[in-house]
Amino acid sequence: MNRAKRQQIFERLRTQNPRPTTELRYSSPFELLIAVILSAQATDKSVNKATQRLFAKATTPDALLRLGEDGLKPFIASIGLFNSKSKNIIRTCRILRDCYAGRVPDDRPALESLPGVGRKTANVVLNTAFGRPTIAVDTHIFRVANRTRIAPGRSVREVEDRLLRLVPREFLQDAHHWLILHGRYTCTARKPKCPTCVIGDLCEYPKKDRKPPSVSRQDTGSTRNAEKRQTS
Repeated sequence: MNRAKRQQIFERLRTQNPRPTTELRYSSPFELLIAVILSAQATDKSVNKATQRLFAKATTPDALLRLGEDGLKPFIASIGLFNSKSKNIIRTCRILRDCYAGRVPDDRPALESLPGVGRKTANVVLNTAFGRPTIAVDTHIFRVANRTRIAPGRSVREVEDRLLRLVPREFLQDAHHWLILHGRYTCTARKPKCPTCVIGDLCEYPKKDRKPPSVSRQDTGSTRNAEKRQTS
C-alpha cells in the first residue's frame, strides 16, 4: 500500500470519528491501568461492568490494598482469569505505593515492570493516559493491519513497528483507537462489513465484497405490503 492511500484511509477514519478514545471507563491513569489489566482476554463491556462496582469502592492503590486479594475477587469474578489478575493487581498496587508514591509511571520500562503489565498494556496507558503516540496491537489491530494491507506483519511486534513507521505522523496519536474500533465494528473477524466500510474502496483485502447487501424475498414482500398500506 502506498503512502497516499494510507493518508486517505486515516483522513476518512478521522472524519468519521474526530475524537476516538478507549471504550474502557476510567477517571484517572490508575483506573485505566487497572481496567486494561482486567481487559486481557475479556471484553470492554464486561470490564466496565466490573469496574463500575469496583471503582465505587476503591480508586487508589491504597484503597485496593485495603481490599486485598480476597476482597478484590468478588468485584472481578465475572472476568476471565480473575484469580491471577487479582494477584497481579494487588502486587502492582503495592509497587505503586512503595516505589511511585501511588502514581502510575509514565515511562515504558517502569510500566512493563509491573505485574500483569506487558507491552500492549503499557502502550494503551502511555497513549490514552499520557498522550504518547503508541499503538497497542490487539487482535483487532493485527487483523485490520494485515487484511487491509495498511501494515502487514507476521507478529504483533512486527505490525506495531510497521504501523509506527508507516502511519502518517498527524494521525499517529489516534491511530490506535481508530484501528481498534474499525476492527471491532466494521472489519470484523468472521464477516467484515465491506459494503458499508468507509475505507472499502481503499482497502486491499483480496476477498472484500463491495456489493450492497441483498434484500431477501421476505423483506421485499414486507416492503410491498407497507407500500400498499400507505397508498390505501
